Amino acid sequence: MSRLFRKSKTVGLPPGTVVYTGDKKAEKIKITLIDYDEKQFQEREIINIEECFPFKDKPSVTWINIDGIHETGIIEKIGKHFQVHPLLMEDVVSTGQRPKLEDFESYLFIVLKMLYFNQDGKTIEAEQLSLILGDNFLISFQEREGDIFNPVRELLRKAKGRIRKSGADYLAYTLIDAVVDNYFIILEKLGENLEDIEDELVTEPAAETLMDIHNMKREMIFLRKSVWPLREVISSLERGQSAVIKEPTLIYLKDVYDHTIQVMDTIETFRDMVSGMLDIYLSSISNKMNEIMKVLTIIATIFIPLTFIAGLYGMNFEYMPELSWKWGYFAIWIVMIVIGASMMLYFRRKRWL
Repeated sequence: MSRLFRKSKTVGLPPGTVVYTGDKKAEKIKITLIDYDEKQFQEREIINIEECFPFKDKPSVTWINIDGIHETGIIEKIGKHFQVHPLLMEDVVSTGQRPKLEDFESYLFIVLKMLYFNQDGKTIEAEQLSLILGDNFLISFQEREGDIFNPVRELLRKAKGRIRKSGADYLAYTLIDAVVDNYFIILEKLGENLEDIEDELVTEPAAETLMDIHNMKREMIFLRKSVWPLREVISSLERGQSAVIKEPTLIYLKDVYDHTIQVMDTIETFRDMVSGMLDIYLSSISNKMNEIMKVLTIIATIFIPLTFIAGLYGMNFEYMPELSWKWGYFAIWIVMIVIGASMMLYFRRKRWL
């Protein structure tokens, strides 16, 4: 439940205080800068954040990517230079934010959840992605190094498609589209796990199967919490109410919105499947118990007349006619075998066995 609820570290502090609320990290922040237009392209790693400041007023498109948000001094410097509201910078380093969009006329602030699938633990890991989109710049903040944007960087390097011919709003679209497309990969992995659990339910459900179902249910809750608000974000963007988003980009945002709806529909389908699996598991265990009880009942039923005969001839009466009969013992065995066999045949005809 720690992924769903985070303890706040900013309780009692003034609004706009930039306090990192994620896990403690020792590595240095990595800053990369990409500046481009249709004719020129440059990419380099930044040592001092001040090196980014001259690009604020350049006519070309500038993408500043910051991997690591635990050094709050650097985050505050870039926020002040690009004239970003302090409350937004507080949200950047507060890793428990839900996906949202805030319009400040001259720039947009977008929060997304970048998801990864841990194959070993079969769990979903989330990373907060914050975007500050201006007319000619895009600043992205990530919790750690490593992302899903390498295809976007390759498009910029090789000048493929229309990305180098478009503005910062189109760059923001490509990043959001990459995040949403990665959700389909997560859903594919979850679908494979659901199929494995279904096979276990059909063949041999065990206590581990119930644990897998509960884990899957928890992952679905976490996934829905991370993705559901994104629909509102994309919907607000594609309506074109912000001056930062240009008209040609709106149709691409509509496509992303359709993908988001598909993701949500799939998540809801998976949630229903997981709920159904829990019912199937309980039914399977109940049926298995019923089969065991049926076998035990049939065995007890067969032995009832046999026990009666054994008890009858186990009585210590002196004058019992069969006690002095030479073949009495063998006759009783024959009678008991015939009774048991007859009952077995009767149960088979009734298809109780």
